Amino acid sequence: MTHEIISKVSGNLGHITLNRPKALNALTYDMCAEITRLLVAWETDPQIGAVLIDGAGDRAFCAGGDVILLHDSGKAGDKRAEEFWRIEYALNELIHRYSKPYIALIDGFVMGGGVGLSVHGKYRIAGDDTLFAMPETGIGYFPDVGGTYFLPRLGLDIGQWLGLTGARLKTAEALEIGVANGFIPSNKHKSFIEALGTPSLDGTDTPVLAIMDEYQDAGPMDADLPAALTAFNEKDVASILLALDGMDGEWAAKQAKSIRAKSPLALSVTFEAIKRGLDLNFRDAMTAELDISLNFLKTQDFYEGIRAQLIDKDRNPKWSHDNLSDVTNEQVERLFQPTAQPRQEFLP
Repeated sequence: MTHEIISKVSGNLGHITLNRPKALNALTYDMCAEITRLLVAWETDPQIGAVLIDGAGDRAFCAGGDVILLHDSGKAGDKRAEEFWRIEYALNELIHRYSKPYIALIDGFVMGGGVGLSVHGKYRIAGDDTLFAMPETGIGYFPDVGGTYFLPRLGLDIGQWLGLTGARLKTAEALEIGVANGFIPSNKHKSFIEALGTPSLDGTDTPVLAIMDEYQDAGPMDADLPAALTAFNEKDVASILLALDGMDGEWAAKQAKSIRAKSPLALSVTFEAIKRGLDLNFRDAMTAELDISLNFLKTQDFYEGIRAQLIDKDRNPKWSHDNLSDVTNEQVERLFQPTAQPRQEFLP
């Protein structure tokens, strides 16, 4: 049990609230363990007809994971980072295959670990202030928590755009792209949860959809995705930059500038991981991600990115490579190598 998770049963609804509002509900190991315990218990409990997860406070659903712990664990050479990734990825897989309706209310920041808690579930309900992103390349890392699985399935252009740049999607864009598949205005979330707490949920989608229909509306409609997204369909990151540089308009220039600020190694690994993920099932994608994550602990850029963004906050990382052209295929492939760890057992 942990005070960082609040859980209750209302009628036939199992309700989980991430309870670290001052930390934007960022995930810890204990939070992942408690959510896993609840979901496993509720899946076989005949009283529970659906599960809903949301975040405390009004700023975030969940803005990520405990990145400082990962940094410190890697520096110390202990097992905390591996243990966190194992239980977090196992939770992502549990959500992906969950047999009862799983509803995520994704208002405010939805980043990193928060994406893993929501996008793999059946119902992702955006609010007015949803801000969705996978910003990992900015800390010398890659979009994990199933990012290599769901990003390419949005379309390789969109997936590579989100994964490489860390672009932030507002509510309308999240709905247009499909990371959110429903919209309920934020001021109706409380009453929506109360409506779900009636004793009518039976483990099927029908009663959940009936209640959702009462509260949903079309949502904001101003999400015109730029035609320049086609640049992200190129064969590698260098070619993407070349395509963007050849395009007119502020949007293309902004994306190119964003990419050039990221770790060249992380960009190269991210591009390849998203490309490979299109051909993997969810389990195999998560197994590959565990290998990549553990291998990132051996890189300079992982620690330098976290230092520059979150510890010293000078926003001036010194990456291991000055340019994409300096990154070799061998260096990229090294991060995909199987680790010495058991590959099929995520949970401790």
